[in-house]
Amino acid sequence: MASPRPGPNMSAIAAALGVSAATVSNALSGKGRVSPELIEKVRAKASELGYVPSLTARALRTGRTGVLGLVLPDIANPLFPQIAQAIENAASNAGYGVLIADSRGDIAAQTEAIGRLLERGVDGMVIVPRRGTRIADVGCPVAVIDTPSTPGNTVSADHWEGGSQMGRHLAELGHRKVLLIGTSASSNVQNDRIGGLKAGLGALVECDTMWIEKVEAASGEGCPLGLADKAAAGFTAFAAVSDLSALRALTELQRAGIGVPETVSVTGFDDLIWSAVVTPALTTVRMDMATIADLAIAALIRAIEPEGEAENGAEEVSTGNVISETDRVPMQLIVRQSTAAPHAGRTPNLHAPTLNKPTAGEITS
Repeated sequence: MASPRPGPNMSAIAAALGVSAATVSNALSGKGRVSPELIEKVRAKASELGYVPSLTARALRTGRTGVLGLVLPDIANPLFPQIAQAIENAASNAGYGVLIADSRGDIAAQTEAIGRLLERGVDGMVIVPRRGTRIADVGCPVAVIDTPSTPGNTVSADHWEGGSQMGRHLAELGHRKVLLIGTSASSNVQNDRIGGLKAGLGALVECDTMWIEKVEAASGEGCPLGLADKAAAGFTAFAAVSDLSALRALTELQRAGIGVPETVSVTGFDDLIWSAVVTPALTTVRMDMATIADLAIAALIRAIEPEGEAENGAEEVSTGNVISETDRVPMQLIVRQSTAAPHAGRTPNLHAPTLNKPTAGEITS
């Protein structure tokens, strides 16, 4: 079988324009002193001829592969494909490809995933760490996306302030007894969200915290959380620190015949793709993943491509966690139909199921 015919190289572009191959290289890479007019001509000719940069040649010339690694804690969680898409888009805009590895929520698997990406020669990594873990120097520049309170965090959503927004929303509706629902007490993100919720609810609101892992350790995975009993005990709002936990709470309450939001309110975090279409539509807090990804990739690129690096080779790249222009990005409260003012004197109906009819519209703040 014949080998595929190689595409045009920089020499072909240079010959077509009557300039040197070095000038073409500088124009395509954005380095060196090349006028904007000539850069436009070079790029237009490259597109016309169907020029595709050689990653192998680039690696030999610069010592870089043009590939970044992305380590996610659990790609089965619907939040993380959204993060992966934002990172891939930001990397692509910067001229880099992305290799994705899944740590499956395991510390040892996270370490192995980092090692595999290093073996493949990635220029840098974005790591969303497995809950409660700290990322040390792994041998290349690393952008950590976790929470501002995490040592070595590069940039992330401001989870505390997001929780505070939700807490103020519930307090302003008049809720005075709120159950906070988290998955794991070892999660820095969840602890920051819980802390923000408590701060936003204020001293006049009684709140209790339920950790699902502890409940399941005692009663089995997927067990009821006992939310009907909590509602009977006077809790009028159930504030989960993820939309997945909020959906679990919403389903359990509705199966017990407790109307949402007629009797109690339910809130979540992350604004997953289905959060607007469940019944009732879920009040939640949204991350600005596009901005977080842009900041993380920009910080990595600054470390990988230091200013003033030599044209014929890269300077030595520092390793370790990179620093962003800002370490936190504001979150956005999305108010939908799962929250309402508590109804004084109304007790939960624990027998007949309640049909919830969502109203149109969505309020953001």
